[in-house]
Amino acid sequence: MSATDLQRIAAFRASFARRQAAAVTEIPGGVAVLDQEYAASHEHNQLVFEGPTAPSDLPALADTALGHLRHRRITVLDDAAGTFCAPALTAAGYAHEAELVMTYSGAAPVPGALAQTVALADLRPALIRQLRIWMPQAEDAVVHQLADRRTARLRGAEQVRFLAVRDENGAVGAWADVYLDAAQGIAQIEDVVTADTHVRRGYADTILVTALQHASAYGLVFLLADPDDWPRTWYARRGFSPIGRSHVFTRTEAGS
Repeated sequence: MSATDLQRIAAFRASFARRQAAAVTEIPGGVAVLDQEYAASHEHNQLVFEGPTAPSDLPALADTALGHLRHRRITVLDDAAGTFCAPALTAAGYAHEAELVMTYSGAAPVPGALAQTVALADLRPALIRQLRIWMPQAEDAVVHQLADRRTARLRGAEQVRFLAVRDENGAVGAWADVYLDAAQGIAQIEDVVTADTHVRRGYADTILVTALQHASAYGLVFLLADPDDWPRTWYARRGFSPIGRSHVFTRTEAGS
């Protein structure tokens, strides 16, 4: 893998953010993407930068673009630019997290038990149950927005597929998104989750193998992982290798 692959991934991610947005505003060095229907979703209301930007300008740009919201989020897709921006943004009260960009370099997945392609309506009850576990104090409106924001994701790529594994009673126990773009020769696997109620059943492997079967024909296959959390090594054992990083900066109002 090369710097060209990172550039292709950054371009795809920037394109996805633009395409799924309800409103797009060009700003110096980047873009503000907004969707008032999902105001609680940081993903859908943020600033996105592909390359170098002036760190000192970012807090004011975020306040202008996102001032009507209870959060600020700035994503810098270029590693060097994000590292350069970090001191100014942390000084302005932003939390800083890195995202590890991992690409698939393993063998073709072995066919076996496969996940289903499902509609959002099939996935929604499981999403809501898991969000309530993760966010027990959240208002119902916030939980429902975070579940339903996948509707916007359907606009983000040439093809967007939701995958799910069901248990013996038909309940969804694990899920993931797959974003496919034949024109760019690229695919992203996103939000691989096993419900807390369904762990240690092999569902995550089933989801990942199915996602790879959907994605493998598209050339460059990638996902994002937390560099400090265990899924990174889980993905590595299944054929994914880190090739770079991006950076996310967030600030929220007290109590939000």
